[in-house]
Amino acid sequence: MLMLFTMLALLIFAYVCGSLSSAIIVSRIFGLPDPRTDGSGNPGATNVLRLGDKKLAILVLFGDVIKGIVPIFIARFFLSTHLIGWIGLAAILGHIFPVFFQFKGGKGVATALGVLLALSLPVGLSVLATWIFIAAVSRYSSLAAIIATLVAPVYTILLANRFYFWPVVVISLLVLWRHQDNIKRLIAGTEMKIGSKKV
Repeated sequence: MLMLFTMLALLIFAYVCGSLSSAIIVSRIFGLPDPRTDGSGNPGATNVLRLGDKKLAILVLFGDVIKGIVPIFIARFFLSTHLIGWIGLAAILGHIFPVFFQFKGGKGVATALGVLLALSLPVGLSVLATWIFIAAVSRYSSLAAIIATLVAPVYTILLANRFYFWPVVVISLLVLWRHQDNIKRLIAGTEMKIGSKKV
């Protein structure tokens, strides 16, 4: 019973952490347009880069990554290894469906990176390296996120605890689902590149 209560409490905590949308909060503090309605319409670091500047985008990225890391670190003190990965999923669900912002959130990429870094540093760094390489070559943040998401379960099998595999698979599917419009635009050749402004 105590374990069930602890798991429930940590799931709620992780979801609430995820619901703190860094892009929306930073945009409001620094007077930027609402990232949910301007630029690409996605409240994430890439869109804040389009609407503001690099420093604010880095701040958003840092905030989104941290809210994936913190719940996992706390969960390690209270839960068995086979349960920890699901706490990360709750944080990502909070980012995608934030209770504080009418359940209209981002795509979960940076928060997923934070979760992966906290679950397994080698997996997180491998996913980050994949994202950086694809983004540098293609200049498409969405394409980099899609490919990095696809290979995350593979990295998990090779480099991390086997108990993390299924949570990472679910996280990857969720992030891919959130990128369905990006996939359509990539196919149509209308997807915005990193740093481009919506006109």
